[in-house]
Amino acid sequence: MSANTLPGQHARARWMRMDAASILKRFYFCEQQLVVAQGGWLPAIAPLEAKLGLPRQLWEDALTAHALRERVFELRFPNRLMEAGDDAPLIQMFAEARNAPSGEAFVLSLARVFQPALLEAYRRYLAQTDDIADGPTVRIVRQAVEDKTAHIRVLEELAREMSAGLPPAGMQQASTPPASTLPDQAEAEAWVAALHDRLAKLGGVSLDPQPPGITFGALPGSRPFALAVQPARDRRFVQTRFYWPDNVESDFPYGEGLRLQLRSAISHLNEVWAVETAGAILYVFADRLGWEFIVDAARWCYDESRHCRMGYERLRQWGFAPDELPLGRYIYESAAGQDPLYRLGMLSFFEAKNIGHKTERIRAFHEFHDDVSQHDMDYDWADETIHAHYGQKWIKALIDGGYPAAAGQDVESIRARCGELVSATARSATPAERAALRRLAETLTAKAERVAAGALVP
Repeated sequence: MSANTLPGQHARARWMRMDAASILKRFYFCEQQLVVAQGGWLPAIAPLEAKLGLPRQLWEDALTAHALRERVFELRFPNRLMEAGDDAPLIQMFAEARNAPSGEAFVLSLARVFQPALLEAYRRYLAQTDDIADGPTVRIVRQAVEDKTAHIRVLEELAREMSAGLPPAGMQQASTPPASTLPDQAEAEAWVAALHDRLAKLGGVSLDPQPPGITFGALPGSRPFALAVQPARDRRFVQTRFYWPDNVESDFPYGEGLRLQLRSAISHLNEVWAVETAGAILYVFADRLGWEFIVDAARWCYDESRHCRMGYERLRQWGFAPDELPLGRYIYESAAGQDPLYRLGMLSFFEAKNIGHKTERIRAFHEFHDDVSQHDMDYDWADETIHAHYGQKWIKALIDGGYPAAAGQDVESIRARCGELVSATARSATPAERAALRRLAETLTAKAERVAAGALVP
């Protein structure tokens, strides 16, 4: 301090704006990698609660990352360049999340390594930054701390249940699996230990500049990630390609009254394919379509998980157990062997195909006083108006961007091709599958009739 100036040393002045921007950029890139990895893993994860829990987490992670990204741009104005720079080794380590040897190992690594590392970094940032000068960041990071704390709690429970081969808390186990089907916990633990070691060598998610020139080889136990061709299904549910007779028989009625209530709930439950597909396209097109697409796809994925949960909650309320309920695979599998463009197209095709029916069903549910089905369908309709925009926007972005598989096509031709793929899969249904679907529908309808008549209490 000069004899002729006022004292200016204060803890508030720890970081200048460019220092803060460098730290927040690091956080953003780490979050981005976790969002993409979670999307990619969704089709391969079997337990329904995990398949529906991760979409909420990846969406909230995307919201955090988006807010951090915008804050970096504010602090660095007018510079809008986002490059890994010296943070590349840390970001690559977070990118390794996708190369977990199993779904159990992936969830355990989120619970024990990646999310805790970010939570610790966020807490340290809050303890050291200036609530006056950096107030907008404080708000973002406080919300991130709240989200991460909740995420870790859920992930720990999911990891415990997956490693033990147990049903998620509060959900019925149809049967006890043989020991040979239980996940390899030792493999998952070894993967997490390797990640811990790598992160420790990097100094964790540090608030200090990363030392330059760090390089690492492949992590022990890693397996190069590939999207699941066949989606994993929770073994407590009825294992089937198709989930209702009208999937394969055009003359089988969708139903009215009680049958409409039941069929709509089954349909919502089976939007599990849309959860998986939204996660798959998030992963596949993240680099090509960029951050704005990732944010939209994360929301799309989360919305579809909510729709699936809507149906499952209604069915449980009416007294149905998992081992009575079908979880089909045919729509996801219809795009197998096709360019990923047709997974995006599949979502767009069904959004455009079904949105007109939803207002009719909202009115029908109102007429026979099914408030919860009306409520769920009403919110579903609002979501799907957003999704219709997503489909149009991002298919067109691929077309306009010169994506090879989209050459010479427009949005409608891509959707039409998806319709053909689904129809071809439906035509492949065997007589045995058709008969089993009819028996399933008859059994579920008969139980619903008993519940409606008061002969069976949910």
